[in-house]
Amino acid sequence: MPDLSRPISRRGFGGITAALALAGCSRQWPTGPNGEEQRLNFYNWDTYIGESTLADFQAATGVEVRMSHYANNDELFARLRAGNPGFDLIVPSNEFVTRLQISGLLSPLDHARIPNKANLAPEFMNVGYDPGRRWSMPYTWLALGIGYRKSRVDGVPDSWKWVLDSPRYSGRIGLLAEGDDLIRLGAKYLGHSVNAVTPAVMEAVTRLLIAQKPHVKLFHHDEGQDLLAAGEIDLVVEYNGDIAQVIAEDDDLAFVVPREGTLMNSDCLCIPAGAPRPDNAHRFINYLLGAKVGAGIASTIRYPTPNAAALARMPDEYRRNPVIFPAGPAMANSEYGRFQSIGHIRAVEEAITRVMAA
Repeated sequence: MPDLSRPISRRGFGGITAALALAGCSRQWPTGPNGEEQRLNFYNWDTYIGESTLADFQAATGVEVRMSHYANNDELFARLRAGNPGFDLIVPSNEFVTRLQISGLLSPLDHARIPNKANLAPEFMNVGYDPGRRWSMPYTWLALGIGYRKSRVDGVPDSWKWVLDSPRYSGRIGLLAEGDDLIRLGAKYLGHSVNAVTPAVMEAVTRLLIAQKPHVKLFHHDEGQDLLAAGEIDLVVEYNGDIAQVIAEDDDLAFVVPREGTLMNSDCLCIPAGAPRPDNAHRFINYLLGAKVGAGIASTIRYPTPNAAALARMPDEYRRNPVIFPAGPAMANSEYGRFQSIGHIRAVEEAITRVMAA
C-alpha cells in the first residue's frame, strides 16, 4: 500500500531511489551459474510490486533485485535515451514500448526462457503495439478515470466535463501532468478518438485546458491518489488501480470512468538495450508471470492483471471489484493509445508548454 505520510513526491522519490540503486554498482557481486552477477536492476513505477516479490525471488534464485522508481514514461524514456546506466528490466506503458523499440532502446525477448507466458490471457498475447510480443510481456492493464471524495462532490462525476470544462469545483481538481494522456482525454471529451489527435483537435484541447487551468489546483506526477486521500483535492484524474489502493483505506473515496470513454494502457515488462544481465532479466520476467507470484502482485497493487492463471487464484473481492475491473458503456467507448509519431510528441510538448505558461 502507498505510504500516505511520506513527505516526498513520487517524482522526487523516484530520482533518489534510482540514484541509490545504481550507486551499489561498485560492490563485488558473486557470479551465478549463468555467468552473470547475482543481481538485477529493476526500474519500475512506485508502489507497483508485491510486498514480498523481490525477497521471494532472491530466496528462490539467489539474485538480489535493486528496484528504483520513475514518475512517468517520459522520465523513463529520457533516462534510457541518454544511455542505459545499468538497468536490466523496465516497465513502460504500451505506447512507449513502441517508442522505445523504434528508437533502438529495447532488446528482443527470448520466449523460450519465459515459459510462464502460457499463464497470460490470450487477448494479451498478440497486440498492435507489439505483434507477437517480441519486445514485451504484459504486467498490468489500466484505465484512466476520475477519483473523487463522495462527501465533497455533489453526485457522480460521470463526464470529463467535471474536471476539464467546468468551474464548479474550482481549486479542488487535480489533473495529470503527462501531456499526451491529458491531450488525449481532452480529445475523447470533445468526441474524438484518442488516436486521432489532428492539429485542429490538439488546438481545441489546448484552448480547453487553458480555459480550465485557473480552476485546477495542481498537475500531479502519478501521486493523485495520495493527494486525494490526504484531502488536498476532491477530484483527480488517475488510474483505476491507484484509486483502488486508497479506497481500500477510505470508503469515502470512489472512482468512475466518464461516459465519453477513456484512455486505456498496459504496462509491460521489457529488457532495455544494453542490459548488463539479460539472463537474470528473463528469469525475473518468467518469475513475475507465475500464477502465485502474479496473484501476490495483484493483491498488493490492486491493478487488473492480464495473467489468467493469477486471476483464477484471486478472491471475488478482487475479480468483481468495479474499480479494478470497470465495465459498461463507458468502457465500450474506451481505447488503448497508440504511438503516433515523434512529430505528434513534439506538438504535445508545445501544447502543454502553452497550457502551463497560461
